Amino acid sequence: TCSLLRSPKGFPRLKNDTFLRAARGEETEYTPVWCMRQAGRYLPEFRETRASQDFFATCQSPKLCCELTLQPLRRFPLDAAIIFSDILVVPQALGMEVVMVPGKGPMFTEPLKEVEDLLKLRQKVDVTAELGYVFQAITLTRHSLEGKVPLIGFSGAPWTLMSYMIEGGGSTTMAKAKSWLYRHPEASHQLLRLLTNVIIDYLVGQVAAGAQALQLFESHAGHLGPELFQDFALPYIRDIAQAVKSKLKEKALPLVPMIIFAKDAHYALRNLAHAGYEVVGLDWTIRPQEARAQIGKDVTLQGNLDPCALYAPKEKIGELVKKMLESFGTQRYIANLGHGLYPDMNPEHVGAFVEAVHAHSRHINKH
Repeated sequence: TCSLLRSPKGFPRLKNDTFLRAARGEETEYTPVWCMRQAGRYLPEFRETRASQDFFATCQSPKLCCELTLQPLRRFPLDAAIIFSDILVVPQALGMEVVMVPGKGPMFTEPLKEVEDLLKLRQKVDVTAELGYVFQAITLTRHSLEGKVPLIGFSGAPWTLMSYMIEGGGSTTMAKAKSWLYRHPEASHQLLRLLTNVIIDYLVGQVAAGAQALQLFESHAGHLGPELFQDFALPYIRDIAQAVKSKLKEKALPLVPMIIFAKDAHYALRNLAHAGYEVVGLDWTIRPQEARAQIGKDVTLQGNLDPCALYAPKEKIGELVKKMLESFGTQRYIANLGHGLYPDMNPEHVGAFVEAVHAHSRHINKH
């Protein structure tokens, strides 16, 4: 239960640290597994909890975020929880208005059109004032998990957030946002730097609140080629890892493992392997052996089953999982999907995926 009466610290002892050990490259008796968007609309109980609520109002309710984060863990033996929130809370903290339009997704009421629009953004953000509700949700959830599994915090990466702020919503081409990179490189860097500073404080605040690992989502990396990624995404991804770690040390907070997930960025895997993250997340468009060859032995890999594989019959899911584990190896590896769960997926198939990872990895480790 998610009651708000607990003391903020003095968290319960962690009972299952398999996910954290894999993230740090330590040996595990089986391969840990969690799913991106595991707290989501594919669960009937999620739809019930969210039914009458505005999406961002839900994000701002620590009690509801806690409940939604715990729901998949009541059903499946997942090895990690990820806090229920949204990457667009960061643009909101900068003073932009975002609404969730049913059937359409998130929409910005006033996207950034001209370089001058940057002046409308808050230049200094007090993350506790603007995003304290996420920190409360993390602390509450960390207590409510009762040490069952670790809790992951997250943020969108600068380029992905910038692209939403300029496009005003989803886009198949990101042409408006990319045109800024070509037409207004200086203003683009200014915006990316502003986002980076907020994200650093936001992630450090999440650890202070109780997050035991952090994932950075560069969901729109696939819209950039190697050059644009090198100029406008990678430097900020690197800065975030470095600054978060030095601030955690400064504040005597735990040095938690960090995961970078740059969707469709196989052109940048070698760079991401050296960007300062313990774990590199992979989408389903790359062969495990190729990813391992490019990333090397010192970084843990996470991924990368095609989410649509969960539409297959359960036996087939088991076969695909076995093949994936044989390709990645069971160590220095965290099983996941190559992107988030879709709303029309059958929860039983999600359960089959999780159980197959545990069963097959134990079997491979024994033999």
